[in-house]
Amino acid sequence: MTEQTSKRETDMRARARLRADEAAITGGRRRGTDLSTVWREFWRHPSPWVIASLLVGALVARLSVGDWQLTDAIVPAAMVAGFPFFEWIVHVLILHWRPRRFAGHLIDPLLARKHREHHANPRDIPLTFIPWQALLWIIPVVLTVGFLAFPRPGLALTYILGVAVLGMIYEWSHYLIHTDYKPKGRLYKIIWRNHRLHHYKNEHFWFSITTAGTADRVLRTYPDPATVPTSPTAKNLHALGNR
Repeated sequence: MTEQTSKRETDMRARARLRADEAAITGGRRRGTDLSTVWREFWRHPSPWVIASLLVGALVARLSVGDWQLTDAIVPAAMVAGFPFFEWIVHVLILHWRPRRFAGHLIDPLLARKHREHHANPRDIPLTFIPWQALLWIIPVVLTVGFLAFPRPGLALTYILGVAVLGMIYEWSHYLIHTDYKPKGRLYKIIWRNHRLHHYKNEHFWFSITTAGTADRVLRTYPDPATVPTSPTAKNLHALGNR
């Protein structure tokens, strides 16, 4: 057997293992559904309505204020460029936070607790959304940062509107991945596959949600799935059980 033949067979075995993993990820319970059905279900949950209210309010206020300048294009462009990395950081450092004790107090935020529940049951649709309780403090923080960090009200509202738009994109993308809607577009297939590998293959990789692994590729959490062992804690983050 030549070295080239051996490499080809090794590659074929790796691809066969990957296909088996992806079949397990897809699962036999996926019935398939249409986009209009999942869209209607999306609006039965509180988080999209809260974020949409912020979006509409910010849009109306921004149009009312006027005062359009070049920075009103630069700020959204910078936000779009930086969002994949912001998303990665939040996913790794906040959502995958391991409970810790400081000065006798357990630090275990709601977002981390809900995310552990989400990993334990990825098909539980309500758990795919940002908890509405968390939005009650996230939105005031966004408003405060906007009006303190930017030099004019119009630019602050541009920033707030950008946050709301990105928030809606995140909520829809994450929700859609966990529904029974089957991927069709090439980009969505990649996003869908990566996130399901994160949930069912290994929770230490593939942290991107709204892009095809942009931050994962830069930050080295985008390995070849065929080379990654299946994690025993993908559905039990930090091996904490239901805690």
